[in-house]
Amino acid sequence: MDTNIKQLIEISRKYGSDSRYVIAGGGNTSYKNGDRLWVKASGHALATITEEGFAVLDRSKLNVISERRYSGDTAAREEEVKNDLAAACITKDRRPSVETSMHNAIDYAFIVHLHPTAVNGLMCSKNAEAETANLFGDDAVYIPYTDPGYVLFLEVEKRINAHKEKNGKHPHIVLLQNHGIFVSADTTNEIETLYEKVIGKIEGKTVAAEPDSAEPVCDSVQDVIPAIRMMISRHGGLKTLKIRNNSRIGKFASSETEFAKTATPFTPDAIVYCKSKYIYLAHGDTESLLEKAQREIDAYVEKNGYTPRVIVIEGTGLVAVGDNAAGCDIILDVYEDMMKVAEIAQSFGGEHPMTGRQIDFIDNWEVENYRRKVSAGSASGRVENKTVIVTGAAQGFGEGIAECLLKEGANIVVADLNDAVGHATAERLLGLCKSNRAIFVKTNVADTASLRNLIHETVCNFGGLDVFISNAGVLRAGGLEDMTPENFEFVTKINYSAYFYCTQAASRVMKLQNKYAPGYYGDIIQINSKSGLRGSKANFAYAGGKFGGIGLTQSFALELAPFRIKVNAICPGNFYEGPLWSNPENGLFMQYLQAGKVPGAKTVEDVRKYYMSQVPMNKGTSPEDVTKAALYLIDQTCETGQALPVTGGQVMIN
Repeated sequence: MDTNIKQLIEISRKYGSDSRYVIAGGGNTSYKNGDRLWVKASGHALATITEEGFAVLDRSKLNVISERRYSGDTAAREEEVKNDLAAACITKDRRPSVETSMHNAIDYAFIVHLHPTAVNGLMCSKNAEAETANLFGDDAVYIPYTDPGYVLFLEVEKRINAHKEKNGKHPHIVLLQNHGIFVSADTTNEIETLYEKVIGKIEGKTVAAEPDSAEPVCDSVQDVIPAIRMMISRHGGLKTLKIRNNSRIGKFASSETEFAKTATPFTPDAIVYCKSKYIYLAHGDTESLLEKAQREIDAYVEKNGYTPRVIVIEGTGLVAVGDNAAGCDIILDVYEDMMKVAEIAQSFGGEHPMTGRQIDFIDNWEVENYRRKVSAGSASGRVENKTVIVTGAAQGFGEGIAECLLKEGANIVVADLNDAVGHATAERLLGLCKSNRAIFVKTNVADTASLRNLIHETVCNFGGLDVFISNAGVLRAGGLEDMTPENFEFVTKINYSAYFYCTQAASRVMKLQNKYAPGYYGDIIQINSKSGLRGSKANFAYAGGKFGGIGLTQSFALELAPFRIKVNAICPGNFYEGPLWSNPENGLFMQYLQAGKVPGAKTVEDVRKYYMSQVPMNKGTSPEDVTKAALYLIDQTCETGQALPVTGGQVMIN
C-alpha cells in the first residue's frame, strides 16, 4: 500500500473513532497528488475505513467542474454535477463525497473535513463570523452558510483563492457556518497540530458545561414508553425506541424554554438523522401524558407526513424513535450533540439554528436522502425489529434460540443470572447484528424485583417488548428415596413458579402496547419439555414442574387472549450437545448415569446411546428446531394455549 494512502487511513480512523470530532460516521478525508484524488466514498465510516472505502478520481476530469456552466435549475444542476463526478471517478463502484470538488480545489495534499462539537458550537452561534476573526485572524477563512453541493464549492473556491491572492497560499483552515471545518496540509502530522490549535482556542473561550453525569431513567417509563412506541408504530411500521438521560439532557428537558434552544436543527447532519421537527412532552400524570402524546404524534404525522424521530420528555429524558435499534443509537448521539453545541454557543452570543429554507433544501436533497438511506442499515427476517427477551440465554438452548432469532432480525435481551457468561454472550451476539442489537441484563427469574428491572432495561433500550421466551430452567434428577425437599423446591421454583412471575411481568407491558395498537399481538412462549407431556422416571421434580407449566400456559392463554397476547409452550426433545446434557461434571448424562436411570449403563456414552435410540428421527433437538417452532407461534394469530412438541417423534400427541 502507498505510504500516503496508509497515512490517510490512519488519520481517518483516528478522528473517525473520536466522538468529539465525528458523530454518526460523518465527515470525509482525502489525499491527492498531481493526477489523482482519493476521497472517502459515501456509505463508509471513517472509524473503520480501509483502502476500499475511498473513491479514486481523475483530477484532470474533476477540474472541468470549476470551468463548466451548469443549469440554473437547482435539481438539474446537482444532477449534472453528480454525473461529472461519476465521469471523473476511476473506481466506478464507489460514490465519491459530494464535497469532492472542494477537496480538489485546495492546494494541500491531505484534507480532513469533520464536524467537531467544539467547532460546531462556534459555527452554530450568533457571533460565529466575528468570533472566528478574533480567534484565528488570517489563519482561517470563514464561509457564511451556503447550501451544500455545487454552490458551496463555488463559494469556498472564491474565498480560498482570494485568501491565496492576499497571503500567497491557500488557507489551512476553512470554517463553514452551521456545517463544520476543513483542515488541510501536506502532512498528516500538520493536520493533527492544526486541529489541536483550533479546538484549544475554542475551548479556551468556552464556559465549562455542567458535568455530563449519567442519570437513571425513572421507573415510570414502563407505563409510558411502550404506549408511545405503538402510537408511532401505527403510522409507519413497528418502531424501536431508546431512552437516554443525563444531567445535560435533563437540563434541556426541564422546560419548554430550555427545549426551545435545540428545537430547530443547527447542521445538515441533525436533519439527516433526526429530521427537523421534534416533540416535547411536559411532565404530568401518566394518563394525561399519554393523552397529550397521542394528540401530538397524530398531529405531527398529519402535518409532516412522517413519524417523529425525537421526543423529549420532562423528567424522563431524550427518546429516539428509529426504524431499527442502530438508528436509535445514531439519533441519540446526534441530538445530544446538538445539546452540547447549544451549550457551547452560549459563549459566542447564543445558538444560531438553520433557517426554514435551508432546512427544506437539506430535507429534500437527493445526496442527503442517499446518505440517510445508507446510514439506516437494515435487518431482515421473520421477527424484524421485534424485541425478544430470552431467559436463561447465556448458554445452551437459550443462547442458541437467541442467536437464531437475532439472525431473523430481532432485538435480543439476554436475561440470565450468570453475569460473566451472559455479558460474553451478548457481546458475541452484538457482533452478529445488522441494524438490530443485543444486550445482557442480569436476571433472577425467581425474584420479582429482578424481573421488574429486566422489563425496565428492555423498555429503556428498545421501547417495549414483543416476545417473552421463558427458557430458564433447572434439573435435579433423583427418585423418591434420593430427592431432597430442598432440591424439589428449587426445581419447582425455577421451572414452575418463575414462569408465573415472568408472565406477570411481561404481560403488563404487552397489555399496554396492545391497547394502543389495534390488531397487534404479543407472544409469551415457555420452553417446556417432552417431560411436560409424559412422565419421566427418577425425574419427577422436573417433569412435575413442566406438567404444571402446560397447565399455566393454558390458563394464562385464556386470561390474556382478550389483550391479544398469545401464550404457548414448546416441548423440545433432548439437546444432547448443550451443557444441560453434556457438561462432564453435572450434565444430565452424568446425572442419569449416577442415578441409575438407564439400567445396565456403565458409561456416559451408554446413556447417550440409550436416549438416542428412542428418537425415531435419530437426532437430538437443536435450538434451530425450537426456533422454527417459536417463529411459527409468533407468525400465526390463531394458536394459543398450545403445547407444541419438537421431539423428533419421541413423544407424539394423541
